[in-house]
Amino acid sequence: MPSSTPAARPRPRKRFGQHFLVQLGVARRIVALAELGPTTNVLEIGPGMGVLTRLLAGVSAHLWAIEVDRDLAGLLRNEFADQPHVHIVEADALTVDFGTLLRPYVPVAVVANLPYNIATPLLLKLLAAADLFSHMVLMLQREVVARLCALPGSKAYGSLSVAVQLAAEVQTGFGVGPAAFAPRPKVDSAVVVVRPHRPPRVTAPEREQIERVVRTVFEQRRKQLGNSLQRVVPDAGKVLAAVGIDPRRRPETLSVDDFVRLTRAVAAAAG
Repeated sequence: MPSSTPAARPRPRKRFGQHFLVQLGVARRIVALAELGPTTNVLEIGPGMGVLTRLLAGVSAHLWAIEVDRDLAGLLRNEFADQPHVHIVEADALTVDFGTLLRPYVPVAVVANLPYNIATPLLLKLLAAADLFSHMVLMLQREVVARLCALPGSKAYGSLSVAVQLAAEVQTGFGVGPAAFAPRPKVDSAVVVVRPHRPPRVTAPEREQIERVVRTVFEQRRKQLGNSLQRVVPDAGKVLAAVGIDPRRRPETLSVDDFVRLTRAVAAAAG
C-alpha cells in the first residue's frame, strides 16, 4: 500500500522547471487512464512530491521513479524505504540508459508528469526506446499535446507531430488546469496516452532518415517542397515526382505516410 506519510514540501527549483502535482484527484485520473495491474512494471519520471508515486506504488509490481533533484530523491527514498518494489533513481532522465535500467522487466508502462522544460527531448528519447514500453500516460503542456495530436494541414502540425506519430498512436486524455500544481504554471496542461506501434512502422535507421528529412523541410515550412527538399537531395523535383507529390506543396500538408514514401525515394536517389 502507498505510504500514508508524505514528505515535507521543499522549495521548487527554477533550474529544474519544477511544478509539483498536488491534486490527488488528478493523480487518480492519471492512474485510472493508465489501466495498470498488479503485474505491471512502471516507470515514473519527475515524481516531485510523490503524489502520483504513492498511487503507482500501490498498483505496480515494480516502480522506478527517476528524480534529478537530490533533496526530493532523498525524501522519496526515505518514504519508500519499506517498499522494496519501489526504486528511487536519482538521475537526469535525459542521461539515463533506459535499456540498462529496465530491460529485465519489459514491457514497462510510463506514467509521468514530465518536467516541461525537457518534455519534448525526453518524449523523443522514450520513443527511441519504444521496444521497452507497453504504453505511456504523460502530462504535458497543453500546446505540446496539441502538436502531438495535430493532423496534416493544421497550424499545430509540424516535425514533432510527424516524429511522434511515426512511432506511436497518440490519444488525448483530459485537460488539467494550473491549480493542480504548486507553484502554479502559467500554462494549461493535458494528459495524453501514447502507444508505440507494434510492430514498428519503420526500422530505427530509417526512422532517423525520416526525421532528418522532416526537420529539414519544416525548418523552411513556408517554402514549397521543391525548394526546401534541395537541402537533402539535389534533384528534388524528380524525387517528388517519383512518389506523386506536387513540388508546390508545403511540408505541413504531407501525412506521416507521405514522409515515409518521400524519405525512401530520397534514399533510393542517393544510391
